[in-house]
Amino acid sequence: MNILLELKHLKLFSLPARPVICKGLLIVIVLIVLRAILSPFLAINSSEKEEFYESTVPDLFPGIRRDKFLEVPQIIWGLNNQKIAFARACLTARFLNRSLLMPSLSASLFYKEVDLLQPIDFDKVFDFSKFNARCHGFVRLARYSEVSNRSEPLKLQKGSGRRWTVERDLDQLQQFIEGKADDSEVIEIVGKHPFLWPDHWPVKDYAKIFDCLVLVPEIETEVVKVISKIREAGQRARHEAGISHGKQRRDGSTNLPIPYVAVHMRIEKDWLIHCKKWEQRSKSHEICSSKEEIIHKVSQITDLRRPVVVYLAVADSLLEDDSITSGWRVGMVAYEKKKLGVTDIYDRQPYFIKSAIDFEVCSRADVFVGNSFSTFSNLVVLSRTERLYNLGKANSCGENIGLSSYAYNVMGDDGGPQRWMTDMFDTNLQRLSYGTNNVSCH
Repeated sequence: MNILLELKHLKLFSLPARPVICKGLLIVIVLIVLRAILSPFLAINSSEKEEFYESTVPDLFPGIRRDKFLEVPQIIWGLNNQKIAFARACLTARFLNRSLLMPSLSASLFYKEVDLLQPIDFDKVFDFSKFNARCHGFVRLARYSEVSNRSEPLKLQKGSGRRWTVERDLDQLQQFIEGKADDSEVIEIVGKHPFLWPDHWPVKDYAKIFDCLVLVPEIETEVVKVISKIREAGQRARHEAGISHGKQRRDGSTNLPIPYVAVHMRIEKDWLIHCKKWEQRSKSHEICSSKEEIIHKVSQITDLRRPVVVYLAVADSLLEDDSITSGWRVGMVAYEKKKLGVTDIYDRQPYFIKSAIDFEVCSRADVFVGNSFSTFSNLVVLSRTERLYNLGKANSCGENIGLSSYAYNVMGDDGGPQRWMTDMFDTNLQRLSYGTNNVSCH
């Protein structure tokens, strides 16, 4: 409007001659102004778009600086150990008031042969822009291209051994907030990888980081395919039993998705050897579970009407054992990847992404049943508990509130598996990282 007023003031509209030329000139001027306004939105390079969108978000928390960075070692081990390590690195960067330089994850699973690790960029698995958008004001992830390289990184050597206590570690971090250390553009932590760092952060902070992790569209598409196959199997089971799926949405439609149960089944030989030794050391009998014990516990869950599909999230080594889908109670139709017909989806992926797909399949199940000494199961339950808290539901005792979770290795009051929610007020992630049989429904 201001442009039109100025043009009118210049008497472009009052010229008696050549009105067509004047109108044409006006259109050209308007187009030039619009292009100047809109050109940032029309950037071809996706990274330029990311930077533009992020820069337009008001920085309400100036403590998370864009010009100071933290660099960490490559993140290794299994999916959920890597997620914990990544979150711990994010929270350490937050403590130092720095952006975390996007770390390298590991696509393969090797514990000792470091030279065999297959690095994979964070943004090949998780959406970089969505992470920063969802975690804006809490933590920030940065690209290496943001570093000016004007100075050498300041190295922070992580301590080790029994004498390196949680208190000493926190004191060391505190020293790097002040003085000359804080002037360094990049602080590089060397030594142990982040999963092994002392833990200073509460569960709710980890939950916030995990909630910011969104799979890239290519992997999300594979997750949706697997879940669709599970629900189709459930539809067939109900059709064969002569049962219609008659539940209605609030708008009156009847196309609610068919519910399913996901079971994280830990019965591999190496796991059973490990957990038996664990039981002996801890003098506990609620860590290991046989296939028969798991089937018995799951069959006592009454949250869902039968027949119902039970998806078994199992290690690849068990896929050749057809017996894992047999022996289930009437009305519980068990499937694993091979029987479901989705092995092609998994076979073309590295270990890390296979696990990420299974994690989402379990996390989005109507009912989840896992082992409370498994990091995978613990983080699935944490994600489900976070969603329940966001819905205003702080306990699941004695009622079916949806998103129910159970620990099949712990006996509940009714003799079935123990209802399970994460303690969101825990002061650290110790119990989730290493397991516990002290689980409850609130």
